[in-house]
Amino acid sequence: MTTPTIAIVGRPNVGKSAIFNRMVGRRIAIVHDQPGVTRDRLSAPARITDYEALVVDTGGIGSTLDDGFAEQVALEADIALNAADLIMFVCDCRDHLTPIDKSIAARLHKSEVPVLLVLNKADTDKQELNLGEFAELGFADFVFTSAAHGRGFAELAAKLNAQLKALGAAPHRAETAPDTEPGEEPEREEVSADSPIKVAVVGRPNAGKSSLINAILCDRRTIVSDVAGTTRDAIDVPYSREDKNYVLIDTAGMRPRSKRDTSVEVFSAMRSEKAIRRSDICLLVIDMAAGVTQQDRRIGSIIAKESKPCIIVVNKFDLYCPDAPLSARKEAVREHIRENLFFLDYAPVAIVSAKRSEGIDGIFKSIARVQQEALNMPGTGELNRLLQRAMEMNPPGQHRVLHKRLKLFYATTAVNEKYTTIPVPTYVLFVNDKRLLSDSYAQYLRNTIRSRIKAAGVPIVLSPRSRVRND
Repeated sequence: MTTPTIAIVGRPNVGKSAIFNRMVGRRIAIVHDQPGVTRDRLSAPARITDYEALVVDTGGIGSTLDDGFAEQVALEADIALNAADLIMFVCDCRDHLTPIDKSIAARLHKSEVPVLLVLNKADTDKQELNLGEFAELGFADFVFTSAAHGRGFAELAAKLNAQLKALGAAPHRAETAPDTEPGEEPEREEVSADSPIKVAVVGRPNAGKSSLINAILCDRRTIVSDVAGTTRDAIDVPYSREDKNYVLIDTAGMRPRSKRDTSVEVFSAMRSEKAIRRSDICLLVIDMAAGVTQQDRRIGSIIAKESKPCIIVVNKFDLYCPDAPLSARKEAVREHIRENLFFLDYAPVAIVSAKRSEGIDGIFKSIARVQQEALNMPGTGELNRLLQRAMEMNPPGQHRVLHKRLKLFYATTAVNEKYTTIPVPTYVLFVNDKRLLSDSYAQYLRNTIRSRIKAAGVPIVLSPRSRVRND
C-alpha cells in the first residue's frame, strides 16, 4: 500500500507543531505561543515509529484569526483530514475543554478514520488527573504527552505502531530508520542517483512563491493570498515530474530586517536563509510588476554568498507592459534583471506567469540543464593553461599595502558530490599570498573560466590558498 498519512489536528496553540517536530525529528514547523502561526499543511516522514508514515501538521481548526485566514486554515485542515489514514486529535490538558474542542470531536466522530486523542502539555503526573473532563469527547484511545519535554512519546510511538501495523504499513528500512533525537536537526544525508533535487523557492513577500508552487503542483497545496507574509514556515513538498523527483521548499517571504515586526517573522526569515543553505538549487522569484527591489538584491546576495546554483524566475510577466510586442518585453525583462542582479550573472532567467500557469515547463528544463552542465569543467592542465594565459594578458597590479603582485603557482578543481544532486566545483588556486587576490581580479578570473565552460546556473567558486615556494 501507499505510505499511510497521520494528520495532527486541533484548535490553535495546543502544541500541534511541537508534537510534529518531535515526531519527524526536525524543527520544521515554527513553534510559537501566538495562535495561528501554522497556516499551511506541513508534511514529513515520521521518525519515532517503526513503520513508514507521513506526518501532516495543520493550521488550528476553528481559529478566529485577525488576519483573515480562518476560513482557509479550516479548508487546509479539512483536506488533511480527508487524506488521512490516522488522526491525532491534540488537546491542551492544562486547559479546560472548550467549545472548539467539542466541535472538532463531533467532526471527527463522523469520520471513519481511527482517532488517537493526544492530551498535550502534561508536563507532570499531576496534570494527567484532568482525564475525566476530556473523557466526554468520546475517544477510547488516548495518550498524555509533553512535547516541550519529550514526555509520553515512547507510549505515543507504541500506539502509532499498533495502528500503522494494522494499516499494513511497511517497516522502516535500515537507511531511513530514526537516527536523531526528537527535535534535533539531522546531519545532511548523502545523496544517490535516486535522490530528489531540493529546490528552494525564495523571494520577498508577495512575489508569488506559493502561487508558483501551486501552479507546479496543479493543487492548492499552500495558502495563497495577496497579504504579504502568508507563508511562515519553510515547507517541503515532494514532487515528481517526468520520472524525476524533486522536493520543493516553499519559504516565507524575506523582508528587510528593519521591517520584521514580530518574532515569528524573524524566525521565518531565518528558516528561509536555512532553506537556501540546504537546497541543491534556488529559484529566486521576482515580481516583475514591481521590478527588482533592494530586498530582491539582498536575497540574491545570500544565494551568491552561499554559492548556490540559481534560476531567476520572473513572475507576473503578464502584467509587465502587456501592450508591447512579446519579444521586446522579454528582452527588456532580461536587461532589467542583468542590470540589477549582476552578481547572479550565472543564473538563467525563466519568464513565467504563475497565476496563468505559463512558463512552468521552462523552469524544469532549466533545472535539468543546470544539473547536466554542473560538472562541465576544464581538466587540470587546461585550467592551468587558461589561467596563466589570462594572467599574462592582464597581469595583476601591485598590492598597495603589501607591495607585491599575485603569482599563481598551480590550480586544480575540487568537487564534492556527496551531499548535493547539483555539485558546485571549487577552483583551488595555490598562490604566493591569497591577500593579493583582489575582488576585481577574482571576478576577472571567474569570467575567464566562465568563457571556457558551459555551466548555466552554476557559480564559479574560487578558493585561493597561500603557498610559500622553496626556491
